[in-house]
Amino acid sequence: MALYLIGDIQGCDAALQKLLDKIGFSPSRDTVVLLGDLVNRGPDSAAVLRRVQGYGASVLSLLGNHDLHLLGVAHGARKSSRKDTLAGLLEAPDSEAMLEWVRQQHMALHMQIDGGDLLMVHAGVLPQWTVGDTLALAAEVESVLRGPALGEFLLGMYGNEPAQWSDALTGGARLRAIVNALTRLRFCTAEGVMEFESKDGMLPGPEGFMPWFDVPGRKTANATIAFGHWSTLGWLSRPDLLSTDTGCVWGGCLSAVRIGATLDERELIQVKCEQSQKPGKPD
Repeated sequence: MALYLIGDIQGCDAALQKLLDKIGFSPSRDTVVLLGDLVNRGPDSAAVLRRVQGYGASVLSLLGNHDLHLLGVAHGARKSSRKDTLAGLLEAPDSEAMLEWVRQQHMALHMQIDGGDLLMVHAGVLPQWTVGDTLALAAEVESVLRGPALGEFLLGMYGNEPAQWSDALTGGARLRAIVNALTRLRFCTAEGVMEFESKDGMLPGPEGFMPWFDVPGRKTANATIAFGHWSTLGWLSRPDLLSTDTGCVWGGCLSAVRIGATLDERELIQVKCEQSQKPGKPD
């Protein structure tokens, strides 16, 4: 049995098939965790969702900003942007089933491996949050996504405020702050003020901000956090981090990380991807 973490696919189904073939994925034996952004910008988002659904419980999926955007567009909360490639999925005869599957997926996942904590999110974790906080807050959003208030939530999901977390936040503002941290975060201040104006994600980041994972005193520093979302950061492996978005949709690679018996046992496996979008400002 092996555990594989796979970065942003973004509708690149051919690359996903090639990567699964390369790792020799066996649904009866192995587990794959997709770290969000399964859809959009690539050529065949519907094929990705059909493939992943077909594997059942052997493939676990996080929701990224593009996956949530799919739900927003489908429910009329947002118009498609110029670079979106969601029309084929939304017009497919099985679109309703695919959308229902998407809303059942996770905002964060946690595993213990040889006593170590592996926390998986799409983008980031605010420095004030512990592993337990992150999972509890993710569950708040998951509950709304799966419930009758989905449409109302999606209408209020977009926006950059509130920029800083407070336990006193309620309602739509609270959910928006959680979503922004888990699916959009790259830079924040030492106090956890989130920054979303710089779209290219190039280091060292805007003045006064730093990568969320470098904030001193971050409460998840003793866990290993695996995430995607940040193609300009690319592959990064250190004891507390695994960054897995290696720019598949931009003509980079689609990456899988095989986790061994301990969190220190890691193997990077990649396949080259055909460029589907011109490099620019990823989001």
